[in-house]
Amino acid sequence: MKQIALLFFSFLIITTAFAQTDTTHKKKKDWSKISLNNRANDHFLLQLGYDGWIGAPDTLHIKGFSHSVNVYFMLDFPFKTDPRFSVGLGVGIGSSNIKFDKQEVTVASTANTLPFPYKADSSHFKNYKLVSAYAEIPVELRFTADPENSDHSWKASLGVKVGALLSVHTRGRTLLNSTGATINNYTLKESSKRFFNGTRFCGTARIGYGHISVFGQYQINNFIRDGLGPNVHPFALGITFSGL
Repeated sequence: MKQIALLFFSFLIITTAFAQTDTTHKKKKDWSKISLNNRANDHFLLQLGYDGWIGAPDTLHIKGFSHSVNVYFMLDFPFKTDPRFSVGLGVGIGSSNIKFDKQEVTVASTANTLPFPYKADSSHFKNYKLVSAYAEIPVELRFTADPENSDHSWKASLGVKVGALLSVHTRGRTLLNSTGATINNYTLKESSKRFFNGTRFCGTARIGYGHISVFGQYQINNFIRDGLGPNVHPFALGITFSGL
């Protein structure tokens, strides 16, 4: 998965460089005379992603479609000397849902390290996930090939975001026995932030056309506090819908 993330970021950098190089073959444009009155500045971003953990040991049984949903409102500040480039700055909420197979994450434990009991040979939940939510500040360096007509233009961005942990909880639904028969159809939820870093730092990248782009993000610091569990770094790959 690390190779996929590195390939994604390399592809973004190469594509951005190509877009810049391509403009050198055209007549130099006086960017001070263009109008940005009708430009969509991508103030609103909705991201839907596939999530995973880089560095997760084999003892963690992550399964299914773990996913994230991010919503941001951003302001866009074009460079006066070249409005193809701009800085995006905003606020928003990011969330992640990591699903486990026949395994629990006992966030409410009083142990010294975060337990991940594997329960294939005993009662376990049919559906089990760890949900985290952050208040985030994203910052992007953006490139738009045609800033006068950004709704129909190639776009790319590189950025970072800082997040403050709002909540962490687990949710298990439908208790099964070791043979897979239903014991009880109920939902169990536990919540605690004790084992998790209160701040996260992520590198981000996007590339796309018009109002749709693909994105990648990688958490630079550990998700779980040092010494309290495995050193895992969450990542996400997905699609962004932008507008306004």
